Amino acid sequence: MGMAEFLAELKDRREQAVRGGGPEQVAKQRQNGKLTARERLELLLDPGTFVEIDQFVTHRCTNFGLAEASIPGDGVVTGYGKIDGRTVFVFSQDFTVLGGTLGEMHARKICKIMDLAGQARAPIIGLNDSGGARIQEGVDALNGYGEIFRRNTYLSGLVPQLSVILGPCAGGAVYSPALTDLVFMVEGVSRMFITGPQVIRAVTGEEVTAEELGGARVHGNTSGVAHFVSPSEEECLRLVREVLGYLPSNNEEAPPRAPVVEPSTNGQPLEEIVPDDPKRAYDVRAVLSHLVDGGRFLEVQAGFATNVVCALARLNGYSIGVIANQPRFLAGCLDINASDKAARFVRFCDAFNLPLLTLVDTTGYLPGKQQEYGGIIRHGAKLLYAYAEATVPKLTVILRKAYGGAYLAMCSRALGADQVLAWPGAEIAVMGPEGAADIIFRREISAAADPDKVREEKTKEYRRLFANPYVAAARGFVAAVVAPGETRAYLCRALEALQGKKEARPRKKHGNIPL
Repeated sequence: MGMAEFLAELKDRREQAVRGGGPEQVAKQRQNGKLTARERLELLLDPGTFVEIDQFVTHRCTNFGLAEASIPGDGVVTGYGKIDGRTVFVFSQDFTVLGGTLGEMHARKICKIMDLAGQARAPIIGLNDSGGARIQEGVDALNGYGEIFRRNTYLSGLVPQLSVILGPCAGGAVYSPALTDLVFMVEGVSRMFITGPQVIRAVTGEEVTAEELGGARVHGNTSGVAHFVSPSEEECLRLVREVLGYLPSNNEEAPPRAPVVEPSTNGQPLEEIVPDDPKRAYDVRAVLSHLVDGGRFLEVQAGFATNVVCALARLNGYSIGVIANQPRFLAGCLDINASDKAARFVRFCDAFNLPLLTLVDTTGYLPGKQQEYGGIIRHGAKLLYAYAEATVPKLTVILRKAYGGAYLAMCSRALGADQVLAWPGAEIAVMGPEGAADIIFRREISAAADPDKVREEKTKEYRRLFANPYVAAARGFVAAVVAPGETRAYLCRALEALQGKKEARPRKKHGNIPL
């Protein structure tokens, strides 16, 4: 054979690999409202930057008729490319090829690209669309999942790991996304569950659809597995690009800095957003939009545990993570789910050098038998641990209420906040002034001719003497009491001053977070 024949063979093999499962299977993919594996990569990556590797890898299984089966690329496309000019490593499962099922060589391709991502210190993005373990390959397929899980764990905190669910993801396959940093899902397309509807029907007799069991909304609002939910694949992949813009390529880099854009107040002063009445609700996101660059932020797990807001944003051009109590839901109380949500986000931000901004307005941990039985002590301790462990710059603003253990948990000075600010009307105390007055002045109130009037007077007295921000400021627990309109400028200067922060910790294998 001469070079012409060799080149012709190469072209033919490349075309065969690109065809995937063939025209019929591609047509079925489109009928199901899904893009192909390669179309997804084209949308995700900067044009013309994708470099494919292991294009000609195929299976080695000879069981159950697979010896004669042609499986181009073994059902997954792997390689690397760029997003906004920065290198990322990617794999995209091809559902048109044996349902994207994972076998020995399929797993090896994913493991190789994960190893390369770790060595290159670049993000790894997985586009998941698979029928699960390839049954014909038995334990080889299961071992492949185990190899992926181990690498997910090794890469955790080293490079950002993003999982995009663009089809079914069932059984053992769900644990790789669960081990990564962020999970993206698409309405009407994504499915995640340990056991499918048919197994559940056979074992428990319960009737449930795949969407009801593991659809995007379920995991976005109820389970908390999904961090972002999008209406379409195109929007989802655009969102992946946007999220990466806030993150560094690895744990040793700073996140990319953007031009500073002043927020727009829309004519409403910041002090008018938070009501004077501590029992009135408001949307803390309106406060946040006055503080961060351009008034723009990207909320994480927006539909889950809505009594706390977690978001990616920028302050003075720097990427930051924001954790804020949300008084619109449960009065901003911390409960089991909110504690888990906030703790995990704090650890994610700390791993990738995003400073933390905490906005506090909470009456405490949510009381009740259900919370106690569910382990609020254990779950609440996760947030304490996460904040205390974090070494990135930590800024805290007490907007209105900061009571009891929740005051401490929301990045108090005692947990390592670098600077704590408080607004003039803030209340910092063991409990609310009214409840405290009822306990401390119980005898006086009960003996009074007009108990309600005396209770009101004693509540004001307690607030004046013990619960105002100047008491905490006098002890150094609050660095400054600032007017709402001064908050952004103060935060920008503080963040600039803390850019060189280094915090040494005792050397140890790892801590034991209360999981």
